[in-house]
Amino acid sequence: MIMLILGYLLIFFFRVVDVSLATLRTLMIVRGRRLQAASIGFFEVIIYIIALKKVVSTLDNPFSLLAYALGFAAGNYVGSFIEEKIGIGCITVQVIAKNDTGQLQEVLRNQGFGVTVIEGMGKKGRRNILNIILRRKDLPSLMENIKSIDEDAFIAVMDARTTYGGYIRNIRKGK
Repeated sequence: MIMLILGYLLIFFFRVVDVSLATLRTLMIVRGRRLQAASIGFFEVIIYIIALKKVVSTLDNPFSLLAYALGFAAGNYVGSFIEEKIGIGCITVQVIAKNDTGQLQEVLRNQGFGVTVIEGMGKKGRRNILNIILRRKDLPSLMENIKSIDEDAFIAVMDARTTYGGYIRNIRKGK
């Protein structure tokens, strides 16, 4: 009985690792990091085959299939969590403040964020649009700064696959 449970746990664990690696591999491909993607893919497929072999050898056991499916679901969750925490790459954030953007611009620039201001026309007249390109891992800090000044600001976050030139905040450890 203990061996059966260990088998189910092994299938579950391998599947969580396999799917988490698949998420990271996909992220690396999208970011143009081919070598890292290939390296991750090498280990991903080995783990996948081991898990699949274990399930296929016990197809008559529904608990093996259940462990496999639960591992897949958990792997998606874990993979997206890891991706969020490692924050690889850059993003573009557009902010349309409800109020005057002068104070917000000053605070963000003092925090080291590069801010470009564009004038736009909205339903209620002219608005400044703040464009900020930053490292993904700096997004919580940026959001905290924005919300502390204008909690009603409209914020759009977009992936910036490739960036050239310009200014991107460089955070030093210990700051």
